[in-house]
Amino acid sequence: MRSSSLFRLLFILYCIEAGIFLIFAPWSPVWDQTMLRLPLAGLRTLCLHAYFRGGVSGFGLVHLVWGAHDLQELLSRRRVRGREIS
Repeated sequence: MRSSSLFRLLFILYCIEAGIFLIFAPWSPVWDQTMLRLPLAGLRTLCLHAYFRGGVSGFGLVHLVWGAHDLQELLSRRRVRGREIS
């Protein structure tokens, strides 16, 4: 496996992991507990607002789509190379 393929695979894994985390973390009780400890009331209110949580989850969805796109591209390149060798 070439280093570029390895880095691409690591990036795909990062995108999937970060995407799943960003989708579910804002809606967990841990998020509430962490944000309630923020010293600035305005920032605390912003981070606990549903629109902000939805934005973070949307950013996670972007990561998942990006990872899935790169995975599909990586697999299609391998299929093409496999056909050229055969």
